[in-house]
Amino acid sequence: MTAILLALGASLAWGFADFGAGIGSRRLPVFVVALVMQSAGLVVAGIAVAITGAPAPSWGQAAWAAFAGLAGVGGLTAFYRALAVGSMGIVGPISTTAAIVPLAYGLARGERPSALQAAGVVLAVLGVAGASLEQVPETAARRIGAGVGLALLAAAAFGCSLIGLSRAAPGGIAWAVWIMRIVAVPCMLTLVLVLGVQRPSRPMWPLLIGVGIGDTGATLLYAAATTRGLLSVVAVLASLYPVVIVVLARTVLSERIARPQLLGVAVALAGVALISAG
Repeated sequence: MTAILLALGASLAWGFADFGAGIGSRRLPVFVVALVMQSAGLVVAGIAVAITGAPAPSWGQAAWAAFAGLAGVGGLTAFYRALAVGSMGIVGPISTTAAIVPLAYGLARGERPSALQAAGVVLAVLGVAGASLEQVPETAARRIGAGVGLALLAAAAFGCSLIGLSRAAPGGIAWAVWIMRIVAVPCMLTLVLVLGVQRPSRPMWPLLIGVGIGDTGATLLYAAATTRGLLSVVAVLASLYPVVIVVLARTVLSERIARPQLLGVAVALAGVALISAG
Protein backbone atom coordinates (compact mmCIF):
# COMPACT_ATOMS: atom_id res chain seq x y z
CA MET A 1 0.00 0.00 0.00
CA THR A 2 2.88 2.38 0.75
CA ALA A 3 4.30 1.98 -2.75
CA ILE A 4 0.88 2.58 -4.30
CA LEU A 5 0.34 5.76 -2.31
CA LEU A 6 3.84 7.05 -3.15
CA ALA A 7 3.37 6.35 -6.87
CA LEU A 8 -0.05 8.01 -6.93
CA GLY A 9 1.43 10.96 -5.04
CA ALA A 10 4.17 11.26 -7.66
CA SER A 11 1.61 11.13 -10.47
CA LEU A 12 -0.54 13.78 -8.80
CA ALA A 13 2.45 16.05 -8.12
CA TRP A 14 3.71 15.73 -11.70
CA GLY A 15 0.27 16.51 -13.06
CA PHE A 16 -0.17 19.69 -11.02
CA ALA A 17 3.44 20.76 -11.66
CA ASP A 18 3.15 20.31 -15.43
CA PHE A 19 -0.19 22.10 -15.53
CA GLY A 20 1.31 25.00 -13.59
CA ALA A 21 4.30 25.04 -15.92
CA GLY A 22 1.95 25.22 -18.88
CA ILE A 23 0.15 28.21 -17.36
CA GLY A 24 3.46 29.92 -16.65
CA SER A 25 4.76 29.24 -20.17
CA ARG A 26 1.76 31.02 -21.65
CA ARG A 27 2.76 34.20 -19.81
CA LEU A 28 6.57 33.97 -19.73
CA PRO A 29 9.36 32.63 -21.96
CA VAL A 30 9.89 28.92 -21.39
CA PHE A 31 13.52 29.49 -20.38
CA VAL A 32 12.43 31.70 -17.47
CA VAL A 33 9.88 29.14 -16.31
CA ALA A 34 12.44 26.33 -16.54
CA LEU A 35 15.11 28.37 -14.73
CA VAL A 36 12.92 29.16 -11.71
CA MET A 37 11.57 25.61 -11.65
CA GLN A 38 15.03 24.02 -11.80
CA SER A 39 16.39 26.44 -9.18
CA ALA A 40 13.62 25.55 -6.75
CA GLY A 41 14.23 21.89 -7.49
CA LEU A 42 17.94 22.35 -6.80
CA VAL A 43 17.14 23.53 -3.28
CA VAL A 44 14.68 20.68 -2.66
CA ALA A 45 17.11 18.03 -3.94
CA GLY A 46 19.93 19.55 -1.90
CA ILE A 47 17.83 19.30 1.24
CA ALA A 48 17.08 15.66 0.39
CA VAL A 49 20.82 14.93 0.04
CA ALA A 50 21.51 16.56 3.39
CA ILE A 51 18.71 14.67 5.13
CA THR A 52 19.62 11.25 3.74
CA GLY A 53 23.33 11.71 4.38
CA ALA A 54 24.14 9.24 1.59
CA PRO A 55 27.75 9.03 0.35
CA ALA A 56 28.62 10.77 -2.92
CA PRO A 57 28.25 8.68 -6.10
CA SER A 58 31.12 7.57 -8.30
CA TRP A 59 32.36 9.79 -11.12
CA GLY A 60 30.68 7.51 -13.64
CA GLN A 61 27.33 7.73 -11.87
CA ALA A 62 27.70 11.50 -11.56
CA ALA A 63 28.39 11.72 -15.29
CA TRP A 64 25.19 9.83 -16.05
CA ALA A 65 23.29 12.18 -13.74
CA ALA A 66 24.78 15.17 -15.57
CA PHE A 67 23.70 13.66 -18.88
CA ALA A 68 20.21 13.19 -17.46
CA GLY A 69 20.19 16.84 -16.41
CA LEU A 70 21.17 18.08 -19.86
CA ALA A 71 18.57 15.89 -21.54
CA GLY A 72 16.02 17.09 -19.02
CA VAL A 73 16.74 20.71 -19.91
CA GLY A 74 15.98 20.01 -23.55
CA GLY A 75 12.88 18.04 -22.66
CA LEU A 76 11.48 20.64 -20.29
CA THR A 77 12.08 23.47 -22.74
CA ALA A 78 10.25 21.63 -25.52
CA PHE A 79 7.51 20.38 -23.18
CA TYR A 80 6.75 23.74 -21.61
CA ARG A 81 6.65 25.39 -25.01
CA ALA A 82 4.31 22.67 -26.27
CA LEU A 83 2.01 23.24 -23.27
CA ALA A 84 2.03 26.94 -24.07
CA VAL A 85 1.07 26.66 -27.75
CA GLY A 86 -0.95 23.45 -27.81
CA SER A 87 -3.75 21.72 -25.97
CA MET A 88 -2.56 20.47 -22.58
CA GLY A 89 -4.91 17.52 -22.85
CA ILE A 90 -3.03 16.37 -25.98
CA VAL A 91 0.54 17.43 -25.18
CA GLY A 92 0.63 15.76 -21.77
CA PRO A 93 -0.25 12.22 -22.90
CA ILE A 94 2.06 12.40 -25.93
CA SER A 95 5.00 13.22 -23.66
CA THR A 96 4.47 9.97 -21.75
CA THR A 97 5.65 8.02 -24.81
CA ALA A 98 9.12 8.80 -23.47
CA ALA A 99 8.91 5.23 -22.13
CA ILE A 100 9.71 3.99 -25.64
CA VAL A 101 13.24 5.46 -25.49
CA PRO A 102 14.48 3.40 -22.52
CA LEU A 103 12.85 0.38 -24.14
CA ALA A 104 14.87 0.93 -27.34
CA TYR A 105 17.99 1.42 -25.23
CA GLY A 106 17.36 -1.90 -23.55
CA LEU A 107 16.93 -3.62 -26.91
CA ALA A 108 20.29 -2.26 -28.06
CA ARG A 109 21.85 -3.75 -24.92
CA GLY A 110 20.43 -7.17 -25.67
CA GLU A 111 17.16 -7.03 -23.73
CA ARG A 112 14.01 -8.48 -25.25
CA PRO A 113 10.61 -6.90 -24.57
CA SER A 114 7.66 -8.95 -23.49
CA ALA A 115 4.58 -9.34 -25.63
CA LEU A 116 2.89 -6.66 -23.49
CA GLN A 117 5.69 -4.17 -24.17
CA ALA A 118 5.62 -4.87 -27.90
CA ALA A 119 1.86 -4.31 -27.94
CA GLY A 120 2.37 -1.16 -25.87
CA VAL A 121 4.79 0.31 -28.40
CA VAL A 122 2.26 -0.23 -31.20
CA LEU A 123 -0.55 1.30 -29.16
CA ALA A 124 1.60 4.28 -28.15
CA VAL A 125 2.50 5.05 -31.77
CA LEU A 126 -1.12 4.72 -32.91
CA GLY A 127 -2.31 6.81 -29.99
CA VAL A 128 0.16 9.59 -30.74
CA ALA A 129 -0.99 9.62 -34.37
CA GLY A 130 -4.65 9.85 -33.33
CA ALA A 131 -4.08 12.49 -30.68
CA SER A 132 -1.89 14.57 -32.99
CA LEU A 133 -4.53 15.20 -35.63
CA GLU A 134 -7.01 18.00 -35.13
CA GLN A 135 -9.85 18.98 -37.44
CA VAL A 136 -9.39 22.08 -39.51
CA PRO A 137 -12.24 24.51 -38.74
CA GLU A 138 -15.17 24.38 -41.18
CA THR A 139 -13.66 21.49 -43.17
CA ALA A 140 -13.45 17.72 -42.93
CA ALA A 141 -9.66 17.79 -43.21
CA ARG A 142 -7.31 17.17 -40.32
CA ARG A 143 -3.89 18.60 -39.50
CA ILE A 144 -1.16 18.05 -36.98
CA GLY A 145 -2.18 19.69 -33.70
CA ALA A 146 -0.21 22.63 -32.34
CA GLY A 147 2.62 21.59 -30.06
CA VAL A 148 2.64 17.94 -31.14
CA GLY A 149 6.11 18.09 -32.68
CA LEU A 150 7.47 19.75 -29.55
CA ALA A 151 5.74 17.16 -27.37
CA LEU A 152 7.40 14.35 -29.33
CA LEU A 153 10.77 16.10 -29.00
CA ALA A 154 10.16 16.42 -25.27
CA ALA A 155 9.30 12.71 -25.06
CA ALA A 156 12.58 11.79 -26.76
CA ALA A 157 14.58 14.03 -24.42
CA PHE A 158 12.74 12.79 -21.34
CA GLY A 159 13.42 9.23 -22.41
CA CYS A 160 17.15 9.96 -22.63
CA SER A 161 16.97 11.61 -19.23
CA LEU A 162 15.33 8.50 -17.78
CA ILE A 163 18.17 6.38 -19.14
CA GLY A 164 20.74 8.64 -17.52
CA LEU A 165 18.83 8.67 -14.24
CA SER A 166 18.56 4.89 -14.19
CA ARG A 167 22.33 4.59 -14.62
CA ALA A 168 22.99 7.21 -11.93
CA ALA A 169 20.41 5.98 -9.40
CA PRO A 170 22.58 3.24 -7.84
CA GLY A 171 24.77 6.05 -6.49
CA GLY A 172 21.81 7.54 -4.62
CA ILE A 173 18.48 8.90 -5.88
CA ALA A 174 18.80 12.21 -4.05
CA TRP A 175 22.33 12.71 -5.34
CA ALA A 176 21.29 11.92 -8.89
CA VAL A 177 18.41 14.42 -8.81
CA TRP A 178 20.62 17.07 -7.20
CA ILE A 179 23.36 16.68 -9.81
CA MET A 180 20.73 16.89 -12.54
CA ARG A 181 19.63 20.25 -11.17
CA ILE A 182 23.22 21.45 -10.69
CA VAL A 183 23.80 20.90 -14.40
CA ALA A 184 20.45 22.29 -15.52
CA VAL A 185 20.41 25.58 -13.60
CA PRO A 186 23.57 27.11 -15.16
CA CYS A 187 22.36 26.08 -18.63
CA MET A 188 19.01 27.78 -18.17
CA LEU A 189 20.59 30.83 -16.52
CA THR A 190 22.97 31.24 -19.48
CA LEU A 191 20.08 31.10 -21.93
CA VAL A 192 18.08 33.65 -19.95
CA LEU A 193 21.03 36.06 -19.72
CA VAL A 194 21.96 35.69 -23.41
CA LEU A 195 18.40 36.11 -24.64
CA GLY A 196 17.66 38.91 -22.18
CA VAL A 197 14.13 37.70 -21.54
CA GLN A 198 11.77 39.33 -19.09
CA ARG A 199 11.73 38.54 -15.40
CA PRO A 200 8.65 37.00 -13.78
CA SER A 201 6.24 39.41 -12.17
CA ARG A 202 5.81 39.13 -8.41
CA PRO A 203 2.50 37.18 -8.63
CA MET A 204 4.18 34.55 -10.86
CA TRP A 205 6.94 33.60 -8.42
CA PRO A 206 4.81 31.40 -6.12
CA LEU A 207 3.46 29.48 -9.12
CA LEU A 208 6.89 28.84 -10.63
CA ILE A 209 8.49 27.91 -7.33
CA GLY A 210 5.59 25.57 -6.66
CA VAL A 211 6.17 23.93 -10.05
CA GLY A 212 9.81 23.32 -9.18
CA ILE A 213 9.00 21.88 -5.78
CA GLY A 214 6.24 19.70 -7.22
CA ASP A 215 8.38 18.34 -10.05
CA THR A 216 11.35 17.48 -7.84
CA GLY A 217 9.10 16.14 -5.09
CA ALA A 218 7.38 13.87 -7.62
CA THR A 219 10.73 12.52 -8.80
CA LEU A 220 11.76 11.70 -5.24
CA LEU A 221 8.37 10.10 -4.48
CA TYR A 222 8.63 7.94 -7.58
CA ALA A 223 12.14 6.84 -6.64
CA ALA A 224 10.96 5.94 -3.15
CA ALA A 225 8.01 3.98 -4.56
CA THR A 226 10.29 1.83 -6.72
CA THR A 227 12.13 0.69 -3.59
CA ARG A 228 8.95 -0.38 -1.82
CA GLY A 229 6.88 -2.15 -4.47
CA LEU A 230 6.83 -3.84 -7.85
CA LEU A 231 8.25 -1.57 -10.53
CA SER A 232 5.59 -2.67 -13.01
CA VAL A 233 2.80 -1.50 -10.68
CA VAL A 234 4.58 1.68 -9.57
CA ALA A 235 5.44 2.71 -13.14
CA VAL A 236 1.85 2.31 -14.33
CA LEU A 237 0.45 4.36 -11.46
CA ALA A 238 3.08 7.11 -11.83
CA SER A 239 2.39 7.38 -15.57
CA LEU A 240 -1.17 8.57 -14.90
CA TYR A 241 -0.13 12.23 -14.50
CA PRO A 242 -1.52 13.26 -17.94
CA VAL A 243 -4.97 12.43 -16.58
CA VAL A 244 -4.46 15.19 -14.02
CA ILE A 245 -3.43 17.59 -16.80
CA VAL A 246 -6.48 16.69 -18.91
CA VAL A 247 -8.86 17.16 -15.98
CA LEU A 248 -7.32 20.48 -14.99
CA ALA A 249 -7.26 21.71 -18.60
CA ARG A 250 -10.94 20.93 -19.04
CA THR A 251 -12.08 22.31 -15.67
CA VAL A 252 -9.78 25.31 -15.27
CA LEU A 253 -9.13 26.34 -18.89
CA SER A 254 -12.33 24.92 -20.42
CA GLU A 255 -10.34 23.17 -23.14
CA ARG A 256 -12.41 21.11 -25.54
CA ILE A 257 -10.87 18.05 -27.13
CA ALA A 258 -12.43 16.25 -30.12
CA ARG A 259 -13.56 12.67 -29.57
CA PRO A 260 -11.02 11.16 -32.01
CA GLN A 261 -8.25 12.98 -30.15
CA LEU A 262 -9.61 11.77 -26.81
CA LEU A 263 -9.54 8.24 -28.18
CA GLY A 264 -5.94 8.79 -29.28
CA VAL A 265 -5.07 10.02 -25.81
CA ALA A 266 -6.63 6.92 -24.24
CA VAL A 267 -4.80 4.59 -26.64
CA ALA A 268 -1.47 6.35 -26.03
CA LEU A 269 -1.91 6.04 -22.26
CA ALA A 270 -2.84 2.40 -22.65
CA GLY A 271 0.36 1.87 -24.65
CA VAL A 272 2.48 3.54 -21.99
CA ALA A 273 0.81 1.41 -19.32
CA LEU A 274 1.56 -1.80 -21.25
CA ILE A 275 5.19 -0.76 -21.77
CA SER A 276 5.57 -0.12 -18.06
CA ALA A 277 3.72 -3.25 -17.02
CA GLY A 278 5.61 -5.51 -19.41
